[in-house]
Amino acid sequence: MSARDGRRGAAGQAVAPSARSRPDARAPDWLAPAPGGVTLLVTAAPRASRTEVAGVAAGRLRIRVAAPPVEGAANDELVRFLAGALGVPKSAVAVTAGAAGRRKTVVVRGASALAAQRLLEGRAHRA
Repeated sequence: MSARDGRRGAAGQAVAPSARSRPDARAPDWLAPAPGGVTLLVTAAPRASRTEVAGVAAGRLRIRVAAPPVEGAANDELVRFLAGALGVPKSAVAVTAGAAGRRKTVVVRGASALAAQRLLEGRAHRA
């Protein structure tokens, strides 16, 4: 029996808990749970050739945005991209801080932390 969770494998051997269930497994700095969803810390890079995840820098998810930072166009494109990538409606995505700057806080209702972490896997993108 595993000392942590009491589970046994098929042959009666102790099974270690998965990384998701371990208390020491940490979420990335750019991702935090929020009521009913997740909060993302994002650095937006406007006027890119296409909208895509560009990795992580300084503890924030870096997203290239194919729109200029004029009259909210970059924020609108960021919301469209995140909604599509996370499989939620656009109304579930809100820029809660940093609307006028590159460093933004975005709340996504109805998205799981696992789905948000998958943004980096394969680097989600949209032409």
